[in-house]
Order: sequence, then C-alpha cells, then structure tokens
Amino acid sequence: MIDLDDLKYENGLIQAIAQDYETGEVLMCAYMNREALENTIKTGIAHYWSRSRQKQWKKGESSGHLQKVKHMLIDCDMDALVLKIEQIGGACHMGYRSCFYRTIEGDVVGEKVFEPDDVY
Repeated sequence: MIDLDDLKYENGLIQAIAQDYETGEVLMCAYMNREALENTIKTGIAHYWSRSRQKQWKKGESSGHLQKVKHMLIDCDMDALVLKIEQIGGACHMGYRSCFYRTIEGDVVGEKVFEPDDVY
C-alpha cells in the first residue's frame, strides 16, 4: 500500500473523483483529508471533507445514498484519487445520479433519481 504521507495534499486536502465501477460514469468530485481517506480505506464506504461545513462526512449518512468503494487509484503525481464505486441511489444532492447532469449550455442530460426535499 502507498504510504499516505507520500500523497500530495494541498491545504490538507486531496481531490477525489467518484466513478461508477461498472459503467465508468463520473459521478462526483470532492475532497478528502487524511482522516477521510483513512476512514474510506478502513470502512470501504466513501468519506469526504466538506470545505463549506469544515467537517468530515460519510457519503450517504443523511440520504442513505452510500458509495461502496470497490477500488481506489492514485494518479502519477500523487495529488488526485479515483474511487471506483458502487453508488447506492444518487450521487448528487440535487437528486441526480451524477453531479455532472448538465451541459455547459445548461441543458439537463442526467437522470434524476430522487427528490432532494424527500431526502434532506
């Protein structure tokens, strides 16, 4: 296993991209601090660092839309992670399967899988 001290954290954080392990669909991008990464490795459930709330969170802790980690990859610069995950429910807090549900023109192209008001 790679020594977690060798990773290149910026301001204590490393970028983490969640990708569906079967389809390759990119579901979300977030950040992890060392503790969130350790908890992800230990539990097999994705944990992230919320920059807005300034705290760690387990993906799906309030919605039930967990991310089960199947495989983790690190890039050549050791400053970004890809989590190959099994997504339970939607990844996006707006109700979509993926946070990348719209085009640069603003057209919605993603699948809405839940109503946020019903979950949060």
